[in-house]
Amino acid sequence: MSDSGASAPASPSIRASEALRKKLAKIGLHSEADLLIHLPLRYEDETQITRVIDAPWGEPVQVEVVVQTSEIQYRPRRQMIVKAADRSGEITLRFFSFYPSHQAALAEGKRVRAFGEVRSGFFGAEMMHPRFHGVDEGDPLPEGLTPVYPTTAGVTSNTLRKLIATALAEGDLADTLDEELRQRLKLPGLARTLRFLHSPTIGTEVDALHARNHPAWRRVKFDEVLAQQMCLRRAYLARREQGAPVLIAQDNLGARLLDQLPFGLTGAQLRAMAEIAGDLSQPYPMQRLLQGDVGAGKTIVAALAACQAISAGWQAAFMAPTEILAEQHHLKLKAWLEPLGVRVAWLSGSLKSKAKREQLAATAA
Repeated sequence: MSDSGASAPASPSIRASEALRKKLAKIGLHSEADLLIHLPLRYEDETQITRVIDAPWGEPVQVEVVVQTSEIQYRPRRQMIVKAADRSGEITLRFFSFYPSHQAALAEGKRVRAFGEVRSGFFGAEMMHPRFHGVDEGDPLPEGLTPVYPTTAGVTSNTLRKLIATALAEGDLADTLDEELRQRLKLPGLARTLRFLHSPTIGTEVDALHARNHPAWRRVKFDEVLAQQMCLRRAYLARREQGAPVLIAQDNLGARLLDQLPFGLTGAQLRAMAEIAGDLSQPYPMQRLLQGDVGAGKTIVAALAACQAISAGWQAAFMAPTEILAEQHHLKLKAWLEPLGVRVAWLSGSLKSKAKREQLAATAA
């Protein structure tokens, strides 16, 4: 892939009301492209109906029932209790959070399909907060697994499904990888991948989808890693374009620090210092993470890096996340560097105003 520096055309914004767009923005959905890569959390099988009498407890199933009664109870807490039945038996649908629209949709005589986990309740089989929708007798079942999306208040999975279906039908699904690379890595095309993940066909192994082991998920993982690596490379190149002072030691301050230490550096410390010294001698900023356990010797490596900057005629600053740690660094650096003629100043939020002014003046000078 090459980057010519030209910006890609902006993806069309989501066609929805202003109120809905604001809600979608809360979960990072601003354009059709965002919808295309807003992938499901999980899938539910609504391709079949289970009779109430056959519904296994503790497993999610879909039942098609007719509402017998619907009432609001206030003990032990406010809840809506819906009694419904099919030809095989009765089931209770219980809701602790509901709106007038739920009451209207679950009025007596309404036929609904409810999806949820069946459990043993006070009145027999029960579903707690099932997902449901109204149907007419004989309505066809879905032809694929039903995706369940990450969502936010005021945006249902059903709303997202409709918006994503529109984006799939009208959005730009041009592949980001050339065909030769896809074939070599045995990766499916982007359009095929997204259409499949948003609407898996009947017979797809649900466990493979949930475990992210399906070939379609492998394509998504590849694209995510590729995008991350490209962003890192761009950041690396952008840093190279920034100027930084070339820090080449003009004396042997670092060597004198090592000579006075009561210990020698480990091989790992020497390697880390050599890499840092090389970075500091370049005309662009260093960006490096030095990682090690407590007591591994990170402070001495940092002190030697400071010595290189000081020897090149610059100042160096140590910053610490807590005042206690900053004070520990101050005492250690003072003991190491002041005998070598280096002044070490200490600044913290708890310093009195006069002392702070004095330290700032000393640092400025």
